[in-house]
Amino acid sequence: MNSSEKRKESREQRIAGFDPNGVGDVSGGLFGLPYTVEESEVVIIPVPWEVTVSYSAGTAQGPKAVKDASPQLDLYDPAIKDAWKLGIAMEEIPADWEAASEELRSKAEEYIGWLEDGSPEEGRSAFENLPKQITQKGEELLQWLKAKATAHLDEGKLVGVLGGDHSTPLGLMHALAERHEEFGILQVDAHMDLRDAYEGFTYSHASIMFNALKLPQVKKLVQVGIRDQAQSEAELAEQSNGRIIVFYDSILKENQYDGDSWKKDCKKIIAQLPQKVYISFDIDGLDPKLCPGTGTPVPGGLEFEQAVYLIKQLVKSGREIIGFDLCEVGPGESEWNGNVGARMLYKLCNWMAVSQKRLEV
Repeated sequence: MNSSEKRKESREQRIAGFDPNGVGDVSGGLFGLPYTVEESEVVIIPVPWEVTVSYSAGTAQGPKAVKDASPQLDLYDPAIKDAWKLGIAMEEIPADWEAASEELRSKAEEYIGWLEDGSPEEGRSAFENLPKQITQKGEELLQWLKAKATAHLDEGKLVGVLGGDHSTPLGLMHALAERHEEFGILQVDAHMDLRDAYEGFTYSHASIMFNALKLPQVKKLVQVGIRDQAQSEAELAEQSNGRIIVFYDSILKENQYDGDSWKKDCKKIIAQLPQKVYISFDIDGLDPKLCPGTGTPVPGGLEFEQAVYLIKQLVKSGREIIGFDLCEVGPGESEWNGNVGARMLYKLCNWMAVSQKRLEV
């Protein structure tokens, strides 16, 4: 019996001994599921990193908040047959990256304060090399994640990233770019994240899509729910010759006020995407009542089921979800943020699996 057959047999044994209707096992794995990373079809890589966040901190604790809340979910999904049998597991949260984030975050906070004070000469010597130091660590994080994701992809697993701030998934995008000649990115977000080295940080959370577009394999970036952007970002999209398509939240809302359906808008969004799609889901793309602890909440945004409907329609169109990230979940003052994050994570895992024919609807 080869290793693949052994993993399959082990997973079947766990399925046979698991009660999906029982109380969530808080000592178990993600969502209280019994699977190990080796046995799972979907592997979630947590990245507790938020060095360059310029407003509210806390998203580095997002992976823990989501995992802690995840056993409270009921696993039954009426739209997907036996979804819980798929096999979803999350790697251990890497303590070394969490510690590095905390150390560099405090330095970056002082640096950002210095910038906001007008970059006075006093303090220049203390800060002038900090962006380079943080960029170097960001490059290390990219390569670490790329290697880790590649190893799981080589095993035939589906991979998602759980941030951390929105800079975290770039390594997964690089890993996928080495396996796919071309793909599009569907970005659900309040922000465009198209700034070039925002505040001097190459791997800023506000630069993730600017950096993703450096990959020639990314043929299209389709942004949904945008409602807070710089003029330079809007101009970059306008001058992209159609490579960047923006569905501003205000326009989507106006369309619906004028009588258009969300189904019609979803068709327009999906029509802009190629066959293979990576989903980059910043939780602040949702209405902030659903994610008040996120780093940079903005009024407006999608309802939870609106976002899920878009993902479902994407899959029903025949497109393949090749990977995803869920970022910017801040723990906040209650379990609410982790609760919403965990539910969106479960939907992303399951619909990615449906798109790749590993689950049936």
